[in-house]
Amino acid sequence: MARVNLTASRVADYQCEPGKTQSFLWDTKSHCLAVRATRNGAKAYVCQAKLHGKDIRITLGATEVWTIGDAREAANRFKVTVDQGVDPRVVAAEARSAAQAASAEKVAEKVIARIAWDDYLNAPHPKWGKTHRRDHEIAAQEGGEKPKRGKTLTKPGPLASLLALPLRDVTSEVVSAWLQKESASRPTAAGNSLRKFRTFVNWCAEHPVYKKAVHSDCATAKLVRELAPPKNTKEDDALQKEQLAAWFKQVRAIQNPALSAYLQGLLLTGARRTKWQVLKWTDVDFKGKKLTIRDKVEGLRTIPLTPYLASVLDALPRETKYVFGSASSREKHVIGVSKPHAKALRDAELPHVSLHGLRRSFATLSEWLELPVGVVAQIQGHKPSAVAEKHYKRRPIDLLRMHHEKLETWMLTQGKVAWTARAAD
Repeated sequence: MARVNLTASRVADYQCEPGKTQSFLWDTKSHCLAVRATRNGAKAYVCQAKLHGKDIRITLGATEVWTIGDAREAANRFKVTVDQGVDPRVVAAEARSAAQAASAEKVAEKVIARIAWDDYLNAPHPKWGKTHRRDHEIAAQEGGEKPKRGKTLTKPGPLASLLALPLRDVTSEVVSAWLQKESASRPTAAGNSLRKFRTFVNWCAEHPVYKKAVHSDCATAKLVRELAPPKNTKEDDALQKEQLAAWFKQVRAIQNPALSAYLQGLLLTGARRTKWQVLKWTDVDFKGKKLTIRDKVEGLRTIPLTPYLASVLDALPRETKYVFGSASSREKHVIGVSKPHAKALRDAELPHVSLHGLRRSFATLSEWLELPVGVVAQIQGHKPSAVAEKHYKRRPIDLLRMHHEKLETWMLTQGKVAWTARAAD
């Protein structure tokens, strides 16, 4: 290859040869240095040498940025490295990785836990529902904001004080002290928030930046586990047979017909409360006696629409797209159902039963009639537990209806509910 003594004027005048995509002007003083010109007019200094019998090349930079002297020094270092049997490209890559790691380390040292939390919430969580996401937001809210209803400003969520700290400072000792303080005033919220925080910490431990700051055991260390409040899931969080009469009497007496129907439907279908809440009129087939439920397991599933429940739903006004429409907005469904239910339980002089407890009640009460477990699971939308259920038994709607109507009739009898079949049948 032809070589010249590279000078500023020669570098400035050099152009790509006609008909080629790129051409090279090699230096006489540093044999592995050249100016590369491309047909689009770009020019840069490059270094090229043989390593283990093969040509390797790196680009130093544009000729407008590098001086000839600096390019020659870099080319000489490149040649020395190659002569030692080392690939300069690997050396450069390792240097970049080290620099990036050092930069990430500095960022990690300063990052506030709430910044990582916000990134965590914005990350893809395909299995999260609206309610689950809202629970995370409430647990972490900083407080001091004007609520949608009422005049009292919002209170900080249980996680607010933890998320205000640098992520690096959140140790197991810090989490333990936080948990002890929060459990004294709101143990259930503290326990739920701790479980959310554990999942967040696991996410941080796999994040390219936050893993350098987070203490992966800060929420799982022994001193934290010993203070963790137990889950507020009671074995008796379900209605008993002898409680049905008092429960139906008070729930049917609720002035808001949508709330009353919503609660009765939870018990009579065993549906998940959030999925039942968003039931639309298009999901109700009075003629075919079917309901379409949005389900987290199957996506959509069809269950029977039993006679009494059909009469309750048919009596509701059709002013919104939702069956259990909100009185304040045509585009919203009912919210704040727990308080009316708690009041009905107090008026009935019954122990507390959660909304999820009504779903649990459906399964528990079905045992009085010895209904097939698979039938109850299919109506409720549980995952099949046995091989035969999972791969072979998918009961038709008519068979489900036979068992479901039998259970509804029994519940109404125990609940002393007097009603007359409506034209909805």
